[in-house]
Amino acid sequence: MLKNTHEHHQQVATHERLSSFRVAAIQMASGPSVSANLEEAARWIEEAVTQQAQLVVLPEYFCIMGMKDTDKLAVREHPGEGPIQKFLSDTAKRHRIWLVGGSVPLATSDPNKVYNSCLVYADNGELAARYDKIHLFGLQLGNEHYAEEKTIKAGDKVVTVDSPFGRMGLSICYDLRFPELFRNMNKVDIILAPAAFTAITGKAHWEVLVRARAVENMAYVIAPGQGGYHVGGRETNGDSMIVDPWGVVMERLPKGPGAVVATLDPEYQTRLRTNLPALNHRTLQFC
Repeated sequence: MLKNTHEHHQQVATHERLSSFRVAAIQMASGPSVSANLEEAARWIEEAVTQQAQLVVLPEYFCIMGMKDTDKLAVREHPGEGPIQKFLSDTAKRHRIWLVGGSVPLATSDPNKVYNSCLVYADNGELAARYDKIHLFGLQLGNEHYAEEKTIKAGDKVVTVDSPFGRMGLSICYDLRFPELFRNMNKVDIILAPAAFTAITGKAHWEVLVRARAVENMAYVIAPGQGGYHVGGRETNGDSMIVDPWGVVMERLPKGPGAVVATLDPEYQTRLRTNLPALNHRTLQFC
């Protein structure tokens, strides 16, 4: 049960929403070396910046995809400390972009578990928001077995953050299967959905889930994923995409590392919400 249904992070300064802007979803095939992953992330962030991206979103586990699930425990960081968070802060400030670390392993009171935390940094390098993944993935299908609850402590707060790009709602991967999370965000302009979907579940459900969340919330969805074969033997789905509020896939990258870049148009979103005011027609409230 959520202890606090909403945790809306507001920057000290009031943000006037940009009339249009470029965003990027970074696709990676991360490995067990944090330093190597950060170098790879830096390369694709720079590529996104050359394409005028002002908001860049990295995938879940961008900093480590270990040989085994417990590897992330060894590189966990305390809030505000450590090389992963320093990389995100410094990179955001250097490029003057908003940068989203899809997930970072942060310490908990349990030495055997971490929070899987999505961290949002403003263009001055300051932390703007933190979301701890609420829904923990579990799967037993053929040779694939996953149980995130063994190494991850679930979060309990829904998080949105106000930015120059509008109100953004934070989620991570498996959260996409739980539409009530996004309803609890109320109206958000952009949904951030960094992921590391498995190849088997991604092939079946990834696109339909991403597009459904866009349509239901009449929101843009930025969905960067892990995509490819990993040293530990895992294969991830990839197919990073940016989807508009009508559910149209604007840009995507099926496989391999890279930057997916698109221009978002708030006026187009406003017209859609005016012409089809579905968000104002809600009558059933479950949360």
